[in-house]
Amino acid sequence: MTTLLALYRRPDGGAEALAEFERRYAAEHLPLVAETPGLRSTDVRRVTDALGGETDLVLVTAMRFDDRASLDAGLASDAMGAAGRILREIAPGLATLLVLEDADDLLALIAKRSR
Repeated sequence: MTTLLALYRRPDGGAEALAEFERRYAAEHLPLVAETPGLRSTDVRRVTDALGGETDLVLVTAMRFDDRASLDAGLASDAMGAAGRILREIAPGLATLLVLEDADDLLALIAKRSR
């Protein structure tokens, strides 16, 4: 499984700016993401706290694909291109996108040690 993880920082402008970002994210961006070929699931979470410190992160979205080839095809699609254009408009400079791969080999090591 390959995951595209999007981390969103708090926009300038206080609570009103954050509410507007969330409204447009849900109404304009996410429907386009949902049309992405190869997308298996999307999870959106608000960041409510940072343990041991502070954070300016307000939202995290995980988009799951079968593998890297599926992700790459999805990123090249018209739907994801349109979603990216909307995102640049509603969250300029606020997003960090990470590609995550399952680490089954590391989980196997932990399972071995717990036996």
